[in-house]
Amino acid sequence: MFSVQSIYPTLANAIWRSDSGVLRSIVLAIAGTALLAISARIQVNFYPVPMTMQTFAVLVIGMSYGWRLGGATVLLYLAQGAVGLPVFASGAGFAYFAGPTGGYLIGFLAAAVAIGWLGERGWDRHVVTTLAAMAIGTAIIFLLGAAWLTVLIGFEKAITAGVIPFLLGAAFKIGLGAAFMPLSWKLVGRNPSQAR
Repeated sequence: MFSVQSIYPTLANAIWRSDSGVLRSIVLAIAGTALLAISARIQVNFYPVPMTMQTFAVLVIGMSYGWRLGGATVLLYLAQGAVGLPVFASGAGFAYFAGPTGGYLIGFLAAAVAIGWLGERGWDRHVVTTLAAMAIGTAIIFLLGAAWLTVLIGFEKAITAGVIPFLLGAAFKIGLGAAFMPLSWKLVGRNPSQAR
């Protein structure tokens, strides 16, 4: 089903095979940052709070690109926001990282790397393992986000304001990701259990 040691091709590699790895990586990283910026602006009415599709985009990019390119893409996105480009849901600039969403933004980077590593080990090929990987990535984002919020407003408020209202939306996006990745592999036309 999956291996801890084996490196599987990423979805991005399966879709776009290229001899020019540097050019391909640059194009994919720029496309990924554009997707992250757009997803930050997409608001979906959800209970109990509206949600953006940004964490979904982070996890899909990490898993589709692998840990190196996925991490580099999210790092580029964070750098764009730090220098003032309007890529975040609201606000920009380096000081934005000191605000309440700073921990979640750093969590994006850690989650993309972690879930990219799992994707390279075949966790994106089957619903159950993709569900587990998406849950791990989401937990990393919440953990780092809540940790920074705890510094700012205390533990109890961090959990009640920064985690609990977003759990249903997170569960929806985890489920969506668990369906999206294996389906994407089927559309690529590869046998997920044998693609290496």
